[in-house]
Amino acid sequence: MEVLLAQPRGFCAGVDRAIDIVERALHVHGAPIYVRHEIVHNTHVVADLRAKGAVFVDELHQVPAGATVVFSAHGVPKSVRSEAQVRGLRVFDATCPLVTKVHVEVARMRAQGREVVMIGHAGHPEVEGTMGQADGGIYLVESPDDVAGLEVGDPGHLAYVTQTTLSIDDAAQIVAALKRRFPDIAAPKKADICYATQNRQDAVKVMAPQVDVVIVIGSQSSSNSNRLREVAERFGAAAYLVDSAEDVDPAWLRGKQRIGVTAGASAPESLVRALIERLRSLGAARVRALEGVEEHVVFPLPKGLGRTAGAEPARDPL
Repeated sequence: MEVLLAQPRGFCAGVDRAIDIVERALHVHGAPIYVRHEIVHNTHVVADLRAKGAVFVDELHQVPAGATVVFSAHGVPKSVRSEAQVRGLRVFDATCPLVTKVHVEVARMRAQGREVVMIGHAGHPEVEGTMGQADGGIYLVESPDDVAGLEVGDPGHLAYVTQTTLSIDDAAQIVAALKRRFPDIAAPKKADICYATQNRQDAVKVMAPQVDVVIVIGSQSSSNSNRLREVAERFGAAAYLVDSAEDVDPAWLRGKQRIGVTAGASAPESLVRALIERLRSLGAARVRALEGVEEHVVFPLPKGLGRTAGAEPARDPL
């Protein structure tokens, strides 16, 4: 049995930055540091940060007055920022800059007098944060069927944005449906689905036809990880999403010759290494990394947490 590793896989620049922000806040200001929602959607990352002194809360009213709070990589509605300011909380914003770009687009579109259609998954914190950038005039669609039933105020003054972690192919179908129904709808200046989401999905499209099974490391709550599993299935491989190596069922591998492995953008490489060891124990004789895009994106840290703010905090391997 041979294992093929997708390239790229795992942490993206936005996730790396978000985790770094929490760890540096702990180093500079001490525990506890409060984090609104999971900093990223990975149970292992969250557990590691909790052990270091991070306290994860659902809403700001759970944060004591005057405390330090980090906003998750998924972004927050404008109302949450206002609440934090009123309550005198020290805020470090770990919103991925590519999500912030979508927030800026929504504000610009509304300032132009356009209503906005958001393509995304209901209930996802990124969607809630993006839709919370506007006081009305923004609609959510999840499928072409939603587009067919959409009622807007002025069909001639519409624009659309997308959640950054969608399936590229699914989003394209919804955009096509929007353009058929609303020919004058305005597009973002630059595509909203982020580089990391696109690169990881493209890598799976290359890998899936070469293997019998694809195993995706990522948590069930991770949108981009779920999309990787769906892409693998679409390209002909049986596919499974697992939180860790222990979740692999040996029955998935019986009679299989090639196993593909990838990881969502919020999953650390240490989990991939553990999965490879598990696959070796189940009969994998070779591991081969596929060629793919090399990513070198780095996002700056917020003021007060830069690399000159105290000594470097040690990043423990997850």
